[in-house]
Amino acid sequence: MVDVILGLQWGDEGKGKIVDYFAHNYDVVARFQGGPNAGHTLYVDGKKIVLHQIPSGIFHEQKTNLIGNGVVLDAVTLKRECDNVAAFGVNYKKNLYISERAHLILPTHRAIDKASELSKGNEKIGSTLKGIGPAYMDKTGRNGLRVGNLLDKSFTTEYIKLRLKHQKLLDSFNFQEDISAWEEEFFEAIDFLRDFKIVNGEYFINEKIQQGQKVLAEGAQGSMLDVDFGTFPFVTSSNTISAGVCTGLGIAPQKIKEVFGVSKAYCTRVGSGPFPTELNDETGELIRKTGSEFGATTGRPRRCGWIDLVALQFACMVNGVTQIIMTKADILDNLDELKVCNAYNVNGEEKSFVPFQMNRVNIEPKYKSFEGWKTNISQLTDFEQLPQQMKTYIDYLNKFLKVPVKYISNGPGRDQIIVA
Repeated sequence: MVDVILGLQWGDEGKGKIVDYFAHNYDVVARFQGGPNAGHTLYVDGKKIVLHQIPSGIFHEQKTNLIGNGVVLDAVTLKRECDNVAAFGVNYKKNLYISERAHLILPTHRAIDKASELSKGNEKIGSTLKGIGPAYMDKTGRNGLRVGNLLDKSFTTEYIKLRLKHQKLLDSFNFQEDISAWEEEFFEAIDFLRDFKIVNGEYFINEKIQQGQKVLAEGAQGSMLDVDFGTFPFVTSSNTISAGVCTGLGIAPQKIKEVFGVSKAYCTRVGSGPFPTELNDETGELIRKTGSEFGATTGRPRRCGWIDLVALQFACMVNGVTQIIMTKADILDNLDELKVCNAYNVNGEEKSFVPFQMNRVNIEPKYKSFEGWKTNISQLTDFEQLPQQMKTYIDYLNKFLKVPVKYISNGPGRDQIIVA
């Protein structure tokens, strides 16, 4: 069977640590969507490392790691990432596999991403400019190059043909940039990529399942960034929800068992787009500083706010979440008062659902207040040790969401997780 770990908010929920925590229970860890804009932060032997495309099970020596077909792969980023992983003494070539159907991000994809974002003026969506959107556009437009193409002698010819197509698009933006340096490092990385175990991902993973091996599917970004169900158009270019596991790995829906949804004890968002519970005040700044809320990939300061249960309930519904993992609960330790959003006032009417397009309506969050626990919980190891105020907070979330908070992360360390 296949279990899933994914984010329930706008990304940055701390999924990397959670996958690392659970990985020892599984035989295979597989990334099913997204690109190098995802930054999964881990602390290994007290040292910080950020993974962008490699599954977070890579630090477990006996585990198989698969980059699935639903991922758009940046070979340059992967090469750099592999060097970082190797510095920890990990032989990544031993247990890292790549689906031949995964699409490649080309240097011209990055240029198109930049040109497109610049053309939007004040209506920018906050792209990370990694070329991810244009790569997915080529995938749906049936133009893209895939990892399996690397093994063909005609790869360079196919690359040049696609580059010429992209150049016409760049000319329409009147965009000029010398990408020769990008291309040089791209082809170096392509040679590096050819040495990997490139597999037919869907047969590979289904054979593992038939052998009785347990698979953990790892998502990137968060549910509210899903291209269908997120805060469109301020979303990513892939399906970040649990349905993306089936198309991103080539497995059947009935194979999915547990869906672990990861949510911070509050909310953050990077880049543009609606964020109903955003705090543009001292409390928001305190959460940002205490939680070191800066993008793992971009370094951009994250927007911070109270937990949004309307959006969280929506994410639990579309994902079929069976268990919730609350992260960064310790960041709220010093607050006198906590708030949760339990309804929206939309254009003067109280609503309990996520509107069709958040940026087209006026949303005022309705809050319920809770007493802060004012206790350092980072050293606690048992649920019964938690302060009563925190238990009250979690109990309200359980009843509202009708999905249990089963794990609470109370620090960045690998073992700083409390089982409820």
